Amino acid sequence: MKAGYLVVCLFVIAISSCMWGKPAKKNPDIVKDTLAYKYTVFKERAADCGNKADSDCTVVKFKYPDFKGQKTLNDTVLSKLLNMFQLGEKPDTSLASLTKNFMTDYLGSKQNGVSSMFYSLDAYVKIIRQDSSLTTLETGGYSFTGGAHPSSYTGFINWNTKANKEIQLNDLVTEDNFPQLVAIAEAIFRKNENLKDTTSLATNYFFKDNKIALNDNFSITPVGLRFFYNQYEIKPYAAGTTELIIPYTSIKHLLRPNTVITQYIK
Repeated sequence: MKAGYLVVCLFVIAISSCMWGKPAKKNPDIVKDTLAYKYTVFKERAADCGNKADSDCTVVKFKYPDFKGQKTLNDTVLSKLLNMFQLGEKPDTSLASLTKNFMTDYLGSKQNGVSSMFYSLDAYVKIIRQDSSLTTLETGGYSFTGGAHPSSYTGFINWNTKANKEIQLNDLVTEDNFPQLVAIAEAIFRKNENLKDTTSLATNYFFKDNKIALNDNFSITPVGLRFFYNQYEIKPYAAGTTELIIPYTSIKHLLRPNTVITQYIK
C-alpha cells in the first residue's frame, strides 16, 4: 500500500515538474511575424554638468526603437522625434544637430544672466502594441527652456506592417462617413465632460467655431479608436490632456472593410 502510494506521489511530482517547465502561453495578440527591433538611447549632458545628477543640469535624451530592415518606419520614427519640439522654423535633420542647437540656446541663456536655470529635453518613442499587420507606437516627452512650465507632448504612430506605411484616419473611415463619426464622437465627448447636448463649447474649450473636431492624433486599440488631445489643444493648460475613445461597436458601420482593425470587429 505504501509502495503504491509512493509511486502515485512520484508520478504527480513528475507531471507537475513537466507542467512547471512549460513556457507561458504567448499573448494571443502578438504573433510570430511581428517586426524585430532594439531600443536605442541618444543622450548628451551640457559641458557644465560636472558631477551633477541629470535632474540638476541640462540634459538631452532620446529613446526609441530601431527596427531591423525597416528604413521607412525608422525614418518615420526619427521624423516624429525631430518635429516634436522643433527649435527653429524648420526641423533639424538629425538628433545630433537638434541637440547641438538645444545646447547652444542653453549657453545663450547663461550668457544673458540666467545662470541658475537649466534646460531639459527628454523625448521617446515606444512600442505599445504589435500584431501581424499593425505596429502601434507612442511618441512623447517634454522640453523645458524657461517659462512657467515645460512643454509636453503625446502622440501616436499606427503602422501598417504589410503595406509599410503610416495609417491615416481616412484609411479607416471614408470621407462620406466623417460627419457621422464626428457626431458619435461629440456624443461621447459631451458624456465624458458632463455636458448637455445644448451646452456651448465656447466657454471652456478651444474648438474652431466652437464645434468639436477630431484631430489626427489617434491610436488603434483592440476596443476602439483612441483620440488624444494635448495640453493647450482644446482646453487651458491647467485642464491637462483629454482622451476620447470611440468604441468599434458604435462605428463599425462607418469603417472601411478589410483594414488592420477588421480583426477587432465582431
